Amino acid sequence: MVMSMGTSEVVLQVSGGIVPCLLFSDTCLDNKFLSKSFIKCRKKNGSRYVQFPNCTSMSSIGNHRFPHFGSRWNNRAVFINCNCQEAESVSGMTTDNGNGTWYADNAKKLSTINGIVNAPNALDFEKVQEPKQEKEVSASNSNSPAVESVRTTFHKANVHSIEDEAWQLLRESVVYYCGSPIGTIAAQDPTSSSVLNYDQVFIRDFIPSGIAFLLKGEYDIVRNFILHTLQLQSWEKTMDCHSPGQGLMPASFKVRTVPLDGDDSATEEVLDPDFGEAAIGRVAPVDSGLWWIILLRAYGKASGDLSVQERIDVQTGIKMILRLCLADGFDMFPTLLVTDGSCMIDRRMGIHGHPLEIQALFYSALLCARVMLAPEDGSADLIRALNNRLVALSFHIREYYWVDMRKLNEIYRYKTEEYSYDAVNKFNIYPDQIPPWLVEWMPNRGGYLIGNLQPAHMDFRFFSLGNLWSVVSSLATVDQSHAILDLIETKWTDLVADMPFKICYPALEGQEWQIITGSDPKNTPWSYHNAGAWPTLLWQLTVACIKMNRPEIAAKAVEIAEKRILKDKWPEYYDTKRGRFIGKQARLFQTWSIAGYLVAKLLLADPSAAKILTTEEDSELVNAFSCMISANPRRKRGPKMSNQTYIV
Repeated sequence: MVMSMGTSEVVLQVSGGIVPCLLFSDTCLDNKFLSKSFIKCRKKNGSRYVQFPNCTSMSSIGNHRFPHFGSRWNNRAVFINCNCQEAESVSGMTTDNGNGTWYADNAKKLSTINGIVNAPNALDFEKVQEPKQEKEVSASNSNSPAVESVRTTFHKANVHSIEDEAWQLLRESVVYYCGSPIGTIAAQDPTSSSVLNYDQVFIRDFIPSGIAFLLKGEYDIVRNFILHTLQLQSWEKTMDCHSPGQGLMPASFKVRTVPLDGDDSATEEVLDPDFGEAAIGRVAPVDSGLWWIILLRAYGKASGDLSVQERIDVQTGIKMILRLCLADGFDMFPTLLVTDGSCMIDRRMGIHGHPLEIQALFYSALLCARVMLAPEDGSADLIRALNNRLVALSFHIREYYWVDMRKLNEIYRYKTEEYSYDAVNKFNIYPDQIPPWLVEWMPNRGGYLIGNLQPAHMDFRFFSLGNLWSVVSSLATVDQSHAILDLIETKWTDLVADMPFKICYPALEGQEWQIITGSDPKNTPWSYHNAGAWPTLLWQLTVACIKMNRPEIAAKAVEIAEKRILKDKWPEYYDTKRGRFIGKQARLFQTWSIAGYLVAKLLLADPSAAKILTTEEDSELVNAFSCMISANPRRKRGPKMSNQTYIV
């Protein structure tokens, strides 16, 4: 049954040139920073008014009919038509009893925008079938060829039904702003009475959703996300009279409908970002800007549309993030110094300092930015600092974070209190820090990058995202990358077991849990961030395995997830050592669990598509790395040189 909202009229109004028309045209660009008055979608007496600043010539759209798909789909306008960018309207979408088959009359159409062929609109929905129940098959001879054929057929049908439901749920999670898709909410759990901030669009959570849409050729939602979050970057952000550095990206944002000033009968949509000032623990999201750069590069490689990364405002946004990350400080190391809870593990888990996850994303973002930065005189110093940091960071991580059986034995024999430029134990690590579990756990074949390194402290826990992304970005060497996958295979029952993939291993328990987490009731042993199993990590595992030409590892993990993730209703995470229980506080229908599975399936079906995310080892970095190993890495004393270097 098709339900329409009636006739709506879209009127375009010019706002007086306060802010640039960033979303709609490069020709409309005015490189000024944005305020909260950017774009306002106004509704009054059944009509919707949309305000676009600095568009010099605009035209109005005629009457359109809008489909109704429940509360999430109310009042969704078509993409706005102005001479800066032609509109792509969506029509003919139908449902059967609210959540059946979706149609789009204009699916797979292309439109030309400023002379560039645009990909199919993200609002064009593919046909998605409702999952069907498997039929039970009984036969006297269960090993007969006929029965095996039927079983194979039903297995394939079941897999397809999982993917179909996943796509339907992912599309239902899409958030719209002024009629265009802008991201996906974190979760839409109908069983939860407390929403908290799960109804917001998180930067890190949207990454697998964005990759899934890119792999399906639906580029508009990713483009919109990139440009709108860029606008939020420059907003004023203050907590207790203190403002963080320019360039910080928000952790999340929410589309809110608020009354229009001076007119009680009209409303407008505004973006409300959270830079950490409302988050639990009030921690700024260090990883948001890094993920944004990585997604921007993936968008360009997948769509072939490099005009987005070449825009002046986008170039400025990249530079702001880089300057924030490359700023001089007191730290002697090339790694980024962050507080606890500043990444995917966003609660107190003892990762403050130089956590591997941040370093892997930092390295990946630097590589992506180096490719995308336009060569100009104003960028020369920044590019020089970027290259210096890449060399120092890769050396530091590969040399000091790596552990295998040989390295562990070397640490076991460390001498301490060495005061020397040529000290072997540079960070004064005490051998007694080697935990008993690691002595038994470390396999003869394989190794990994430790979770953190600081003076007199090594965090020997295995952190999955940091290790997997080190493989993807080539922060780890080829040999180290294979060793990481070897360890995953060897320790499969610990890291995968009944549901992939452990966020870290092992769990903090007993007094250690009390001291490090502050007795966090959500991070109890083998739950949530304390060694819980997170299905969303499937996509990072798949990219890493494909890059190293070992996709069978990821395929095995995906097959395990498919046994129960659908009937478990796509939980956020799983508890217990083997991941047998749905997490005690896990949200159901978690969007990045859904998207992570879809990305894994898409990449396994077309491994070549992983190239939009992977980075091959740079020959220049390899040569510089070799020189640093053969030479004395300490900086000589003397006057400061013009070229900045880093002690490693």
